[in-house]
Amino acid sequence: MSARFRALSAVPFLALLVLAPAAGAQEANGDRLFRTRCASCHSLEPGQNRIGPSLSGIVGRKAGSLEGARYSQGLRDLGITWDAAQLNSFLANPRAMVKGTTMTVAVTNAADRAAIIAYLQGQPPSN
Repeated sequence: MSARFRALSAVPFLALLVLAPAAGAQEANGDRLFRTRCASCHSLEPGQNRIGPSLSGIVGRKAGSLEGARYSQGLRDLGITWDAAQLNSFLANPRAMVKGTTMTVAVTNAADRAAIIAYLQGQPPSN
């Protein structure tokens, strides 16, 4: 095996060594941010609604559709399915996206939003 081939074949492995800790750090940061910014109003436990709905399985769920949760009319009428892009827009400025929303917390820092969204995406789906 040539030295060049060995060097090139090591690139994906080295990338994993660099990216894995970064992903782990983002997940840890997302967990911390969720606990400090979101958990007072939202749970990650399926069916455990607080002031806001449970965020278990939020990615892929139709907005305003969780049984037993209290939603503003604007959120019930939004007509979207939550994905990373929609969550990013909502978290950046909830009241600009949904007229009459009761969500009062905005996450203005893009890196913090990305960490929270990645954390939510990494949670097990609701049952």
